Amino acid sequence: MPGVAFIQDLAVILIVAAAAGWLCRRSGLSPVVGYLAAGALVGPHTPPLTLVAGSERVAAAAQLGLVFLMFSIGLRLSWRRIRRLGFSLLLGTIGGAVMMYYVGRLLGAAMGWTTIESVFFASMLMVSSSTIVGRLVQDSEAMHERAGQLAAGFSLLEAVVAVVMLTVLNSWVHLDNAARPEIGSTLARLGGFIALAAVLGLLLLPWLLRRLGRVASEDLQTLGTAGLLLGGAAVAYQAGYSLALGPFLLGAVVADTPHRAQVERTFDTLRDVFAPVFFVAIGMQVDLRDIGGAWWLVLGISLLTIVARVGTSAVALALTGTPVRDALRAGFILTPIGEFSFIIAQLGLAAAVLRASFYPLVIGIALVTGAVAPWLTRRSAKLADRLLRYQRPWVLDWLQVYHAWLRRLHFRGRLEKLWKVSRKRFWQIGIEVLFVTGLLLFSQQLLGAVQNWLGTDWLFPNGPEVIFWVALSLVVLAPVVAIWRNLSALALVYTQVLTARGERAVSARPLLETALKAVGGGALFFWLAAVLPAEGTARMLLLASAVVALLGLLLLRRRLVYWHSRLEVELQTAVEISDVSEGGGMTEWIEEHGTWRLHIAECTVPDLAECRGQAIAELGVRQRFGCSVVGIDRQGFFISLPEATTVLYPRDRLLLLGTRRQVRAGKEFLLRTSGTAPSLDGIEAVRMETMMVAADSPVVGLSLAALRLARRHGVQIAGIHRGRLRTLNPPATEVLTAGDELLALGTAEQLDEFRTALAPLALEDGK
Repeated sequence: MPGVAFIQDLAVILIVAAAAGWLCRRSGLSPVVGYLAAGALVGPHTPPLTLVAGSERVAAAAQLGLVFLMFSIGLRLSWRRIRRLGFSLLLGTIGGAVMMYYVGRLLGAAMGWTTIESVFFASMLMVSSSTIVGRLVQDSEAMHERAGQLAAGFSLLEAVVAVVMLTVLNSWVHLDNAARPEIGSTLARLGGFIALAAVLGLLLLPWLLRRLGRVASEDLQTLGTAGLLLGGAAVAYQAGYSLALGPFLLGAVVADTPHRAQVERTFDTLRDVFAPVFFVAIGMQVDLRDIGGAWWLVLGISLLTIVARVGTSAVALALTGTPVRDALRAGFILTPIGEFSFIIAQLGLAAAVLRASFYPLVIGIALVTGAVAPWLTRRSAKLADRLLRYQRPWVLDWLQVYHAWLRRLHFRGRLEKLWKVSRKRFWQIGIEVLFVTGLLLFSQQLLGAVQNWLGTDWLFPNGPEVIFWVALSLVVLAPVVAIWRNLSALALVYTQVLTARGERAVSARPLLETALKAVGGGALFFWLAAVLPAEGTARMLLLASAVVALLGLLLLRRRLVYWHSRLEVELQTAVEISDVSEGGGMTEWIEEHGTWRLHIAECTVPDLAECRGQAIAELGVRQRFGCSVVGIDRQGFFISLPEATTVLYPRDRLLLLGTRRQVRAGKEFLLRTSGTAPSLDGIEAVRMETMMVAADSPVVGLSLAALRLARRHGVQIAGIHRGRLRTLNPPATEVLTAGDELLALGTAEQLDEFRTALAPLALEDGK
């Protein structure tokens, strides 16, 4: 049976992935290296160890793993996090990617490869593996150091660069191989798609998740979110983009909502299961003999890649204001390539623009860089210090002067105030332009979906088409009018600033304002002319619909302005609310703290930890090891500076502060597990039973507070039936009398113990 064969193949993949990941963890390597090697060993190219032969079935599971992997990467990258990472890190990421791209192009030219082969190869090397880098930063306990946060943020922003490159390369392979893609139109189309998905997602997803949270159970919420996730991947593929784009965008949108922690907690398990399947499937597609036959080429290019990635990343970060030592440390962490490089290689092979030898080459480079990366990460501080000792003093002096100049390079006086006033309007114009661009560029696909759903002659001949264009015109006109209003406001503001001095300048104010509005209006006209659909009668029908919509706009102007304002408020609320719920992120580093020798590390309390259920004071972590618990992340809720009476529970993420030796000893103590399992009597074991108080029972005449039933027996009195009176949830001052019928709450053992306590002389015996 095909289904049984798929289950067998998936079982083999998961078992070998678990074994390879465990071995790599024990040896200090990245688990991704083990997944790739395990896939190559059990795949169809390595007889007699060929344990998995159904490559088509495994490829389907790999696509599912790719979806969950991209979704998890998107969850870590949101608009708020980009703002916290800072514009300088964004510039550094772009600069490092561009430099690495040209290094790859030069290497391809030196190898005698064709232009398109060099472009694909350079694209494979220009982005690091977010999966490997994130794990390296966590395992090396560098997440709370400047270098670790720089590397993690740099890697996440490189994912955006990879998405852009995938789009450009995808447009290239669909053209003639000799032709070059139109970068401007390709990026505009991608920007429109992203803006369209982001705006619709921020408007609809929070509302949908709130509704699911109210009317559906948690399992139904998971099913609904999973359906949206897979549907997003299908929509991106149907729009002509990589399957990875949809989950990545959906994850980034969910990350900007208050439901991020819940969704992330739900899908972490699915990611942990299917992401290794993706890497194992990648390894299954390569023959280890091909890598071994070109071992010298793999090692040589891997060495060049490591040196180039360290150099380009460090230079880019240093040029954007990062101290040289931290820039070098981050560069050493950013050496491994991974998932995006594999996707780019698969795109080139599927389009037949790359030779088959490129695939084992990129897998070999990923294996080498992934194997070396943990060693480089652990020794990044020593390697950076050693490189700085050999650096020329004048270079370091020049960098210090340059960094001081960057710190002074801020807006001053009127320009600073002008930027603060106009910044929000520029962002609104940009988002609205991209949103309208996405609507118009993908209008034909949207119309096709509507016609497939309703038919071509619904209500009247060509009814869906006419209704669609009229509705689209109404939807587009509102943001277009908002763009014009923002342009007019900017023209007024800039006119006031530019003509603030001098009588002649003041007299020229109306002319300058009109000129600025004319420039803005002309740009608006040419932009709309460029993005309006021109296929068949679409343009004429859209223009006619625009006239009808314009009349509707005049009649419903106030209502449309109100709706548009509500949409803006909803978007801002969706982004701002979740700022409170998400911890972590990049913080401003004001001054170095290395001389204090203090270190911050994380650890998660295991399910069977010996410390579970005990207060921090009882554990004595600070007295015994010298480190302090300075934070607890409990189910997405952060407890800052917990009190000594705070009890630790399984799955708590603890933040420890101390020297490296103190933190390491504290982690070993907190991570100890016991051989005894916790009590299985959970909520499902709690029940209620009725019991009678006999006349000679020792509890007669005593209050509930004096009996201390909860402390002695773990039982709660939920109700008392006395004569014709029933008392629910009686107070602690209630006194028990003979003949009372008690409704007791507890487990079976607790209730049996309490029943025994009601018997004569039981209270005296228990004293």
